[in-house]
Amino acid sequence: MRIRIVATLVVAAGTLAAVSAVPAQATEYSSALKIRGIQYDAPGSDSNNCRTGNTDDEYLTIKNYSSGTTVNLKGYVVKDKAGNRFAFTANHYLQPGDYVKLRGGNGNDSDAKNVVYRDNCNFMWNNDKDSIYLYKPSGAGADSHSYTKSGNDRDGNGYITYHN
Repeated sequence: MRIRIVATLVVAAGTLAAVSAVPAQATEYSSALKIRGIQYDAPGSDSNNCRTGNTDDEYLTIKNYSSGTTVNLKGYVVKDKAGNRFAFTANHYLQPGDYVKLRGGNGNDSDAKNVVYRDNCNFMWNNDKDSIYLYKPSGAGADSHSYTKSGNDRDGNGYITYHN
């Protein structure tokens, strides 16, 4: 009798652990779009002067990891931990395997060059650590990532790759 109770408890605990692990994984893979990397510390001295600054050297790369679905970025939102946000207000299509660099500063958005500008000359990402959240047009989370500048940041500019 004791063996059955122990076995039942072990199976129940294993099932509970497996069920508890599913939501984190489901959130991680709920979208074809993923944060691929970030240049959070623009090379050089930080200057958010729109004409002469280096805000456009700070960028976030978002990739479409779908094998067969084109995704329109219109309506997607990127936020940081402090609540700074950028909303994709225009159509920008990512083919399967394609990516876009969301850059600071001002410029011409281009599907062909895989770039969208925030049209804001203020830096969005902290140079030492931050959390980044990507939201679907519905408001549901698509992806998120936190970073901390570390000693293995080879060039000192903070580009980190998260997904292939």
